[in-house]
Amino acid sequence: MTAETIRSAYSARSVEYTALLGEIDAMAEEDRRTIASWAATLDGPAVDAGCGPGHWTAFLHALGVKVTGIDLIPEFIDSAAARFPETHFHVGDFTSLRLSDGSLDGILSWYSVIHSEPEQLPVILREFARCLHPGGTLLLGFFEGPRVEPFPHAVVTAYFYPVNTMKSLLERAGFEVLETHARTSPEHRPHGAIVARRLIPT
Repeated sequence: MTAETIRSAYSARSVEYTALLGEIDAMAEEDRRTIASWAATLDGPAVDAGCGPGHWTAFLHALGVKVTGIDLIPEFIDSAAARFPETHFHVGDFTSLRLSDGSLDGILSWYSVIHSEPEQLPVILREFARCLHPGGTLLLGFFEGPRVEPFPHAVVTAYFYPVNTMKSLLERAGFEVLETHARTSPEHRPHGAIVARRLIPT
């Protein structure tokens, strides 16, 4: 699945998506606590990779994080910039963030790599690692499942990942996993989240 496929699918439904999921009040309270707890550990600049409508970027900004929202979808970036003018946003591709090596203290990737095919994901995780300084952290949210497999997401095909598989991918990309989270409920697909730290060279 190409970036253009994902871009076209979300561009066509960006207004609908923003109306349904573009406000913090629509997000799970547990997710807000997880992201706020991670944000409290940051001292330097951060990126919300896959910011979508920009609500999590604005949330981090309100917590005092120097954050920039990046997304593949121009319609999301335009909407986010209009709705949250105090926060910075721009269009970008996760395989090449165009940031200096080690320039970030944190990256939030909240359900932003769910459409990346399994062979693409290691490339993205290595790019995240490149942009973080040693000791910088990544908070990754994703759909958790018993095996790596695609499913028909409402917008475009997405993937389930077991927490342990994602943990192994992160470790191979140069991270140390600090926390793992999993949650299930009858109303939602299983949720996974991982906090990982960019390894400090020895």
